[in-house]
Amino acid sequence: MIMNERAAPTPCASLERIERRYTRRDGAVTALDAVDLEIARGEMLALMGPSGSGKSTLLHVLGLLDTPTAGRYRLDGEDVSRLDDDSRSTRRNEKIGFVFQAFHLVPHLTLQENASLPLVYRGVHEDERRDRAATALRKVGLDHRLTHLPDEVSGGEQQRAAIARALIHEPPLLLADEPTGNLDETSAESILDLVRSIHQGGTTVVLVTHNPHVAAMAERTQEIRDGRLL
Repeated sequence: MIMNERAAPTPCASLERIERRYTRRDGAVTALDAVDLEIARGEMLALMGPSGSGKSTLLHVLGLLDTPTAGRYRLDGEDVSRLDDDSRSTRRNEKIGFVFQAFHLVPHLTLQENASLPLVYRGVHEDERRDRAATALRKVGLDHRLTHLPDEVSGGEQQRAAIARALIHEPPLLLADEPTGNLDETSAESILDLVRSIHQGGTTVVLVTHNPHVAAMAERTQEIRDGRLL
């Protein structure tokens, strides 16, 4: 008797022969060269490489902030390689959370207002946005900073607020580009502990880092050089 094999789960993200080329005055530049990468659901992956290796470009392609010149990108099983701008924005807001080295908080908005921004784009009512932002900030230990502006809190607290903003819409994929790069050692360790906790809760995490200590917390490390995965 032939047994039916259980189908493998759909990867969170899958890249097939992805290329990204830029045209400059001095000629064409290949930032990504025939990249194949599969990211399993619930995985934590670290991308490492020297400056200019293509790791940030790869993260931007994964986050639908950049469009590949060639190849196929499937996000949550859907081919998103050639979506128009509006559709890309919708998928980002539905499925992806971003954490950047520079925080990217809006300076004239409180931490609560900053955390609620993804819900503004979804058309969520103001009262619900306020409540959900307060809950998200409480989860990252900032319930006492709701009405503070970004320049009124520490760098570590700004990054926590950025993480709350990234997770408020409960995306399946979190992308973090050097999330501890602007932090002191104590704040950095605190942020790494928070990222570990998020991953343990089931979120797929992709970290871009040049720091072996940060990469060591991931289940898998992938090195990129000259636009190619090694």
